[in-house]
Amino acid sequence: MTTRRRHIAHLHLHAELTETQYGDAIELMSGITPHVQAVPPGALQLDLTSALRYFDLSPYDMVQTAKMRLKAHYGIDSSAGLAGNRMLAAMAADASAPGDTTWVPAGQVADWLYPRPVTALPGIGRATADTLHRYGLHTIGQITDLPSATLQRLLGAGQARLLTERAGGHDPRPIIPAEPAAHLAADLALSRDCLDPAQHHRAVLGLADRIGQRLRGERKFAGRLTLTVRYADRTSTTRTRTLPEPTDHSPALAATALGLLASLGLQRARVRAFVIRADDLLPAGSAYRQLSMDPGDARARAVEAAADRARRRFGQEAVRPAALAD
Repeated sequence: MTTRRRHIAHLHLHAELTETQYGDAIELMSGITPHVQAVPPGALQLDLTSALRYFDLSPYDMVQTAKMRLKAHYGIDSSAGLAGNRMLAAMAADASAPGDTTWVPAGQVADWLYPRPVTALPGIGRATADTLHRYGLHTIGQITDLPSATLQRLLGAGQARLLTERAGGHDPRPIIPAEPAAHLAADLALSRDCLDPAQHHRAVLGLADRIGQRLRGERKFAGRLTLTVRYADRTSTTRTRTLPEPTDHSPALAATALGLLASLGLQRARVRAFVIRADDLLPAGSAYRQLSMDPGDARARAVEAAADRARRRFGQEAVRPAALAD
């Protein structure tokens, strides 16, 4: 018995979508294939394997059909990656300019991966990349050429095994149809590449403050934060951390977000954009907050409430954290 070759598409949606609009896009893609998985905050993955026979189209034409439907029905521009598994499709989408589609056929996976930077592999953070760079390992091809025992000495057995699998283009994960979980996201696309750690700190602080304002406005608490950093070479790194307790308090959100930023060890990284996503959302009335004996905490929350009232009356720029003042 032969196994049918999979064809996975990863679509980046180039639009600021509400949860309703995102759900509409998922429903539209479900008309092409029932195997659609949300990749918040603005992407979708489709398993086109069964749809190809039904529509009698090539994999590439099937992706173009999906993109045209998004544009025709909702005015959503998109870029796409097409490959034999989820990881490769996502990497191909990251390598695609807005509006383009990058197809990595099964017979060309090794050649396509070989020259790409090791940081393009998902889950390879800056700390791991820095370790590899110190030994002159910069590309995926150099990883595949390295003896497994050498890589284990550099990274440890578990991390080396995972890196070897990903460098070989392997990813067995299936597409799991699911609606996106409730979340809030804030992003900042920089006008030019930024290497300044102080500006990185300022950008993340501003996004955390925006998330806090939205949570309080919608009377919700967040239980988890995710920080995504996109670089000039179109790769990205994502880190997630559960909050000590569900909160809508901007300083608490900022402390967690800045901790995630520090864990990346960016130093002089050429950053193009930041995204903060808050999920595990709870209605404010159903979340519990640990009481504090620190009077400063009560004062900070009172100031925050007053600032929110001022913004509602005079606009978002009426009050800002001192660290974000021009």
